[in-house]
Amino acid sequence: MSDSHQDSNPAQQRPVFRNIGIAQLAQYRLPWPGKVSILHRISGAALFLFLPFILFLFDKSLASELSFAYFSNLLGNPFVKLICLGLIWGYLHHFCAGIRYLFLDLEIGVDKAAANRSAVSVMVISLTLTAILGLRLFGLF
Repeated sequence: MSDSHQDSNPAQQRPVFRNIGIAQLAQYRLPWPGKVSILHRISGAALFLFLPFILFLFDKSLASELSFAYFSNLLGNPFVKLICLGLIWGYLHHFCAGIRYLFLDLEIGVDKAAANRSAVSVMVISLTLTAILGLRLFGLF
Protein backbone atom coordinates (compact mmCIF):
# COMPACT_ATOMS: atom_id res chain seq x y z
CA MET A 1 0.00 0.00 0.00
CA SER A 2 1.42 3.38 -0.94
CA ASP A 3 1.04 6.72 0.80
CA SER A 4 -1.79 8.73 -0.66
CA HIS A 5 -0.01 12.05 -0.07
CA GLN A 6 3.07 11.18 -2.14
CA ASP A 7 3.40 12.12 -5.76
CA SER A 8 2.58 9.41 -8.26
CA ASN A 9 5.70 10.21 -10.32
CA PRO A 10 8.74 8.74 -8.50
CA ALA A 11 11.17 10.61 -10.77
CA GLN A 12 10.11 13.90 -9.17
CA GLN A 13 10.89 12.59 -5.67
CA ARG A 14 14.52 11.67 -6.31
CA PRO A 15 17.33 14.10 -5.59
CA VAL A 16 19.00 15.57 -8.64
CA PHE A 17 22.73 15.00 -9.12
CA ARG A 18 24.40 17.61 -11.25
CA ASN A 19 27.77 16.69 -12.69
CA ILE A 20 29.23 20.17 -12.71
CA GLY A 21 32.26 20.83 -14.85
CA ILE A 22 34.44 23.91 -14.66
CA ALA A 23 32.51 25.62 -17.45
CA GLN A 24 29.18 25.17 -15.67
CA LEU A 25 30.53 26.17 -12.26
CA ALA A 26 30.19 29.89 -13.04
CA GLN A 27 26.42 29.66 -13.12
CA TYR A 28 26.28 28.36 -9.51
CA ARG A 29 26.97 31.14 -7.03
CA LEU A 30 27.47 30.53 -3.34
CA PRO A 31 25.32 32.98 -1.35
CA TRP A 32 26.92 35.34 1.16
CA PRO A 33 25.94 33.24 4.20
CA GLY A 34 27.70 30.28 2.61
CA LYS A 35 30.85 32.32 1.95
CA VAL A 36 30.86 33.60 5.54
CA SER A 37 30.38 30.07 6.84
CA ILE A 38 33.32 28.69 4.85
CA LEU A 39 35.55 31.61 5.84
CA HIS A 40 34.49 31.14 9.48
CA ARG A 41 35.71 27.55 9.34
CA ILE A 42 38.95 28.49 7.55
CA SER A 43 39.71 31.31 9.99
CA GLY A 44 38.98 29.07 12.97
CA ALA A 45 41.25 26.34 11.65
CA ALA A 46 44.04 28.84 10.93
CA LEU A 47 43.78 30.35 14.40
CA PHE A 48 43.81 26.89 15.95
CA LEU A 49 46.87 25.82 13.95
CA PHE A 50 48.82 29.04 14.62
CA LEU A 51 47.93 29.23 18.33
CA PRO A 52 50.93 27.19 19.59
CA PHE A 53 53.26 29.31 17.45
CA ILE A 54 51.72 32.57 18.70
CA LEU A 55 51.94 31.45 22.32
CA PHE A 56 55.55 30.37 21.84
CA LEU A 57 56.48 33.77 20.40
CA PHE A 58 54.59 35.55 23.17
CA ASP A 59 56.35 33.47 25.83
CA LYS A 60 59.78 34.10 24.33
CA SER A 61 59.14 37.81 23.90
CA LEU A 62 58.38 38.11 27.63
CA ALA A 63 61.47 36.16 28.72
CA SER A 64 63.84 39.14 28.71
CA GLU A 65 64.41 42.60 27.28
CA LEU A 66 66.82 41.15 24.74
CA SER A 67 64.26 38.63 23.44
CA PHE A 68 61.60 41.35 23.31
CA ALA A 69 63.93 43.51 21.22
CA TYR A 70 64.63 40.52 18.94
CA PHE A 71 60.93 39.85 18.33
CA SER A 72 60.20 43.55 17.89
CA ASN A 73 62.87 43.60 15.20
CA LEU A 74 61.41 40.45 13.65
CA LEU A 75 58.01 42.15 13.43
CA GLY A 76 59.63 44.86 11.32
CA ASN A 77 59.90 42.36 8.44
CA PRO A 78 57.12 43.04 5.88
CA PHE A 79 56.53 39.29 5.33
CA VAL A 80 56.00 38.76 9.06
CA LYS A 81 53.65 41.74 9.07
CA LEU A 82 51.60 40.14 6.28
CA ILE A 83 51.35 36.93 8.30
CA CYS A 84 50.22 38.96 11.31
CA LEU A 85 47.71 40.81 9.14
CA GLY A 86 46.29 37.47 7.98
CA LEU A 87 45.97 36.33 11.58
CA ILE A 88 44.33 39.65 12.51
CA TRP A 89 41.80 39.16 9.73
CA GLY A 90 41.23 35.56 10.81
CA TYR A 91 40.53 36.61 14.37
CA LEU A 92 38.25 39.51 13.42
CA HIS A 93 36.28 37.50 10.88
CA HIS A 94 35.91 34.55 13.23
CA PHE A 95 34.79 36.87 16.04
CA CYS A 96 32.23 38.78 13.92
CA ALA A 97 30.87 35.63 12.28
CA GLY A 98 30.67 33.98 15.70
CA ILE A 99 28.47 36.81 16.96
CA ARG A 100 26.30 36.39 13.85
CA TYR A 101 25.94 32.67 14.58
CA LEU A 102 24.96 33.39 18.18
CA PHE A 103 22.10 35.54 16.89
CA LEU A 104 21.12 32.82 14.42
CA ASP A 105 21.09 30.31 17.27
CA LEU A 106 18.62 32.60 19.04
CA GLU A 107 16.57 32.55 15.82
CA ILE A 108 17.22 36.22 15.16
CA GLY A 109 17.72 37.03 11.49
CA VAL A 110 17.15 33.55 10.13
CA ASP A 111 15.02 34.55 7.14
CA LYS A 112 16.81 34.77 3.81
CA ALA A 113 17.01 38.56 3.47
CA ALA A 114 18.20 39.12 7.04
CA ALA A 115 20.74 36.29 6.76
CA ASN A 116 22.18 37.86 3.61
CA ARG A 117 22.35 41.29 5.27
CA SER A 118 24.08 39.94 8.36
CA ALA A 119 26.56 37.94 6.25
CA VAL A 120 27.49 41.00 4.19
CA SER A 121 27.75 43.00 7.43
CA VAL A 122 30.21 40.44 8.83
CA MET A 123 32.36 40.76 5.71
CA VAL A 124 32.28 44.57 5.71
CA ILE A 125 32.95 44.95 9.44
CA SER A 126 35.76 42.38 9.59
CA LEU A 127 37.49 43.74 6.48
CA THR A 128 37.13 47.35 7.67
CA LEU A 129 38.59 46.55 11.08
CA THR A 130 41.38 44.55 9.43
CA ALA A 131 42.19 47.49 7.15
CA ILE A 132 42.32 49.89 10.11
CA LEU A 133 44.57 47.57 12.14
CA GLY A 134 46.65 46.85 9.03
CA LEU A 135 47.27 50.54 8.52
CA ARG A 136 48.37 50.76 12.14
CA LEU A 137 50.53 47.63 11.81
CA PHE A 138 52.36 49.03 8.79
CA GLY A 139 52.85 52.37 10.57
CA LEU A 140 50.69 54.53 8.34
CA PHE A 141 49.13 56.26 11.36
